[in-house]
Amino acid sequence: MNPSIPKHPVLLLHGIWDTGTIFRPMTRYLNSLGWETHDLNLTPNNGDACLTSLAQQVADYADRTFAPGTPFDLLGFSMGGIIGRYYLQRLGGLDRVQRFLTLSSPHNGTWVAYGSLRLGCMQMRPNHPFLHDLNRDIKTLDQLNFTSIWTPLDAMIVPASSSQVPVGQDVKVWVPLHRDMVSHPQSLKAVATALAEPVTVKSLR
Repeated sequence: MNPSIPKHPVLLLHGIWDTGTIFRPMTRYLNSLGWETHDLNLTPNNGDACLTSLAQQVADYADRTFAPGTPFDLLGFSMGGIIGRYYLQRLGGLDRVQRFLTLSSPHNGTWVAYGSLRLGCMQMRPNHPFLHDLNRDIKTLDQLNFTSIWTPLDAMIVPASSSQVPVGQDVKVWVPLHRDMVSHPQSLKAVATALAEPVTVKSLR
């Protein structure tokens, strides 16, 4: 890693049924490498809420926590990656975030979401209008460093290839369980590598 590249604060967004505590191993790891990390508890965390309302919680937290004009990086695990995308693509986050990482996020939906009638879960179904709308202009994410980290062994993101998108960097790791993506050494190394990449901002505005 290039020590001359400044390390931005990193905001971590958890997935469904989780809280910010799921990131403790990642927080320890990133802190040891010199990154300042932040997380918040998105509520409700069980899929009851529309993902747009959870994204607004992210926007509010960012406004409270980071001074205007201060860049930060954003990482979303699973559902947190989709919430992060809405913040970036619809709530002005592209003006603040320079690196965006997703870990096993259902960018193209997951068949597992058919197991629930909760609104937030339904929004993560394949071909749902919510995802269709975000994917319609996914190329706006080319304005920042975007990295999708995923595992072919994922049993929660079905198919696992749903985490692949036509923009940014695609990083495949062989992590056996969905939940382990926030703590497995392969994931942690991939996260640190992506956060240390020089920012190559393309202005599409």
